[in-house]
Amino acid sequence: MAIDFHSKSNRNTYIGRHADAGWAEAIRRIDDPAGKRVADIGCGGGIYSRAWHALGAEVVGVDFSEPMVAAAREQAAGLSQISFRQGDATATGLPAASRDIVFERALIHHLEDYTACFAEARRVLVAGGRLIVQDRTPDDVRLPGSPAHLRGYFFERFPRLLTVELARRPTDAAVRDALLATGFRDIEGVTLWELRKTHGDWEGLKQDLTNRTGRSILHDLSDDELAELILFVEKRLPADGPIVEKDRWTVWSAVA
Repeated sequence: MAIDFHSKSNRNTYIGRHADAGWAEAIRRIDDPAGKRVADIGCGGGIYSRAWHALGAEVVGVDFSEPMVAAAREQAAGLSQISFRQGDATATGLPAASRDIVFERALIHHLEDYTACFAEARRVLVAGGRLIVQDRTPDDVRLPGSPAHLRGYFFERFPRLLTVELARRPTDAAVRDALLATGFRDIEGVTLWELRKTHGDWEGLKQDLTNRTGRSILHDLSDDELAELILFVEKRLPADGPIVEKDRWTVWSAVA
């Protein structure tokens, strides 16, 4: 039941939230985006394309899903210096040496091989440009569930989901090896606890889970299993007040 990114029914799966201030601070520590030309590869509904734009960058978002690109354009309507196009992570269609920063968030865990997309990123970057990759490693995935880290509850209730995650998530060594193999240098990696979303109450989170919003792993569950998971999560959360949901990521940066 894995997600079909090309289905129009999933076009709004990756919209409807904003990158938080902690993410922006982490990016600024890596590179100052102001005035830079950024390519957001695997942009989905453009959440992080708009975040880069808010940091002062000129942005082009690229995604292989036409419905996702259409949704991203709608979300960015009226903004200048931001555009979207359909393209593959290994063949973006962007001109060579045309970008100062290439950003790939939650992309590489969908790919069997990282070298081709990293090679494409290096082609697109100017000399001395920077590639920033954000994804979860197996160490990030294995963290236990808590009222802040809800994903841990998914794997506690359905251990097969953890098997799926561990099989598809990149290791730090694999990412570094692929970056070196494609000619990148000055490779650094940090962990980041990123605020995913603040839900006003349980009903808000329940709706988010029911819609599988921005959670491709939940497409591996049947509707009945998803309903079971929602009850499992509800029993582990406080009865009242907002729910502040966070995810831990690893962020690599490398220079072309």
